[in-house]
Formats: sequence, C-alpha cells, structure tokens
Amino acid sequence: MSAVTKLLIRILGTSLALCVIAHAQCPVDTAIVKGRVAENASAHSKVRVQLVYPKEKPGESGEVTVEDGAFQIPIEFVTMQSSIFTNLPKRCGRKPKTVVITLLENDQESDQVFLDFAKNFKMADASAYTLRSEVVLNGPR
Repeated sequence: MSAVTKLLIRILGTSLALCVIAHAQCPVDTAIVKGRVAENASAHSKVRVQLVYPKEKPGESGEVTVEDGAFQIPIEFVTMQSSIFTNLPKRCGRKPKTVVITLLENDQESDQVFLDFAKNFKMADASAYTLRSEVVLNGPR
C-alpha cells in the first residue's frame, strides 16, 4: 500500500470514529441550587452541594461562599447512563437521586439538608433544573 493510501485510510477511520463519538454524546444538564442562611452567616460561611445518584453513588459537587446571607450555585452533571453492555445505544436519562446541601462555618458542618431531586427540582429549560422553593439553612447559634 502506498503512503497516500495509508494516510487516507487513517483520515477516514479517524473521521468515522469522531462522528460516532459526537453522535453518542449525551447532554450536560445543570442543577441550580439557590438559598439563604437564616441567621448568623459569617464572612467564612460556605455552602457545599453534592449530587448523589442511585445506590448512594456520590457524583458532582461544588462549593460557594455565602454573600449577604444568600447563595446560588450551578452544578453540571452528565446525563449519560452507563451500561454493562457497551454495544447498546447510549441512554441520556441519568439524574441525581438526592442533593445534599451543607452549610460550612470555618470548614465545620453547621447545617445540612437532603433534597429529593425528583420532588424538589423542576426543569427551568431544556438543560437546567431549579429548586421548586428556596433552601433555607440555619447558621450557628
């Protein structure tokens, strides 16, 4: 085989692989957590959000500083569900089961709330979920 033919085969193979990968991708959705600290939020107050999937598998997380007693944090998550059978088509319905929201004061847990994703979140648009009502965390007393 000539060098040109080998190059064309590589280019064609790479292009085909990229097309398959691009087609098989699932969207990335966002869970937007918004709330406030009821009392005594300090300059060192932070909120950590952790997504938890079925079978208590921890997922994506993030942390944000509380400003003027309020916080808002978007957490992106991949919707692709894994399968033990790699030849099956990809399914894009993966969602968290639980959202754990923790108030941290000087890196110490001050309050924690567990939310059921299906009950406490609604679709705001095609790729974002928002809380049905604001989360209220209690600061240290």
